[in-house]
Amino acid sequence: MKKIPTKTRGLFISLFFLWILIPHHVFADVFEYRHRAGDRYRIISVVHQDVFIDRRLSHSAEIVNRIAVEVLEENDGVGLHRAIFQTSERSTAVAATSRSFQWAQEYETIFKRDRLGHMTIAPEFFMPVVRDVPAFPGMPLRPGDRWVAEGHEKHDFRQSFGIQEPFRIPFIATYEYLGEREWRGESFPAFSVSYRILYNPAPVRGRVFPRRITGASDQIVFWDLTLGQAVAYEEQFRIIMELSDGRTIEFRGRAYAEIYDAPEMDRDQIAAELIEEIYRLNIPNVEVRVVDEGVAISIEDIQFYANTAIMLPGEIYKLGQIAEILMRFSERDIMVAGHTALAGTAESRMALSRERAAAVADYLINRNVRSAERIIVRGYGAERPVADNSTEEGMRRNRRVEITILEN
Repeated sequence: MKKIPTKTRGLFISLFFLWILIPHHVFADVFEYRHRAGDRYRIISVVHQDVFIDRRLSHSAEIVNRIAVEVLEENDGVGLHRAIFQTSERSTAVAATSRSFQWAQEYETIFKRDRLGHMTIAPEFFMPVVRDVPAFPGMPLRPGDRWVAEGHEKHDFRQSFGIQEPFRIPFIATYEYLGEREWRGESFPAFSVSYRILYNPAPVRGRVFPRRITGASDQIVFWDLTLGQAVAYEEQFRIIMELSDGRTIEFRGRAYAEIYDAPEMDRDQIAAELIEEIYRLNIPNVEVRVVDEGVAISIEDIQFYANTAIMLPGEIYKLGQIAEILMRFSERDIMVAGHTALAGTAESRMALSRERAAAVADYLINRNVRSAERIIVRGYGAERPVADNSTEEGMRRNRRVEITILEN
């Protein structure tokens, strides 16, 4: 066997010791999920979407998805998760009168995910939409390295198409490690995720169903190697569905998401602080209570001009005082919910409650109490009375707006 020249051997020895002395991640990084029982975090994603029907623009919208996640347990690298998905939406039409996002739907999901990103989810769950992404190869990666993995989307087509089961769209994703990239002024290891869809699904039971689906998604994911989870991602997407009734629907847009810690809320302490401030400021007809979602500030008998969502001047002053209090809890998102007394039709009550909640939310947004993406707006009509609607006093209390400081 030919001997290695002394100089070359010396170089090999130097490189060997250099490999030992320099941290391993200088040469390669290992991407994987690190699940820890008790971890809680939330994901806020914002989607800007145009919808085309038969190649004509139908409407544009912004969608906010709020996802509260808790790791229930961890076993041999596999985390059992519970997640609550809330979606809210606002129109981007020129004539839109509100800056706020209206609550649309809520889902609960239980799922498992292993350290490489593979998910196990019971078939009845509709969320998350994109599954097994990202998925990792389980080996050290250097910038420029590529890998592929299977994934799929699951869609809720119950309202739009009458399809009662989650609708599955498979794909193969291509990944590339990009090295360090900047997000919000900080540098993180990042990788791209790209997949193309060309799928001819079998017919399913529903009013209408997709006969052919094509599309594409291109993402960049920013990762925290220490925490073992994503920090953020951004995406461009396009999906086209040719339907069994002859129509073509296209969804085209962009999205981004960020992940935040969600420490447990001391609800009793926050409620006590709110009560103290409201008492100090002598704000009338305001009640504070702990609720399932967090801590609610109930503004009872809030006064609007008749059958409108325009607040009377005195109510604006009161809301300004509450806005100052809410600034003290700026790390928490809020929900603004409108309630009415039992008068008029169910449809008119629901519409009015949504409009009045949106008016309050818009005031808070304009005061920079929260950005629009961090406020959920809901209308309940007369569905949740706190008093007897057969009395004038009870109806007065039921005409209210509740601002809830959310746990997640």
